[in-house]
Amino acid sequence: MDFENLKNQIEEAAKKAFIEMFEKHGDENIYSFALYSDEGAMTVCPASNTLTVLEDPDEDDALYYKYEPAEWTYEMEGADDEFNGICTQLRAELESNENSGEWFESFRSQLYASCVEVLEKLKNENFFRNITGRDIFLLFTVSDYEFETEDLREIIIRLNDNEYRTEYLEWMDTWGS
Repeated sequence: MDFENLKNQIEEAAKKAFIEMFEKHGDENIYSFALYSDEGAMTVCPASNTLTVLEDPDEDDALYYKYEPAEWTYEMEGADDEFNGICTQLRAELESNENSGEWFESFRSQLYASCVEVLEKLKNENFFRNITGRDIFLLFTVSDYEFETEDLREIIIRLNDNEYRTEYLEWMDTWGS
């Protein structure tokens, strides 16, 4: 698979998805955007959330709902055709290689790294800030999969130069306690 081409497609889809979400839900104060995949590396999907939906959170789980894309209001919304096309390509690549062990691990790692690189590029270009006028929490995650703590910490640091990074890292320190 041509991962440079795939990164370009993911970038264009991410931009379109975020713009669509902002146009539809900007008055709800969008504060987050994520790309996520699955353990089988068959998907890339967007997610976003708004401060409006966080106004009455369960105090015990407030940070979980704030930072866990699976709980966000706008999951798998935006740039539907573009993300569906990306997912079709991923599945075709997986089928043509029959998921051989080493090949699959390399493929999955490259896919995950590509998603993080796209988000980092958009952050560095101030894409989200230019649209919303403020910092946005960014994340790449994988459904039904847990990154090693240090890997997740690195993703958060790479993608966030804002108050969200500090809050997320402090929240991470409470896990398991």
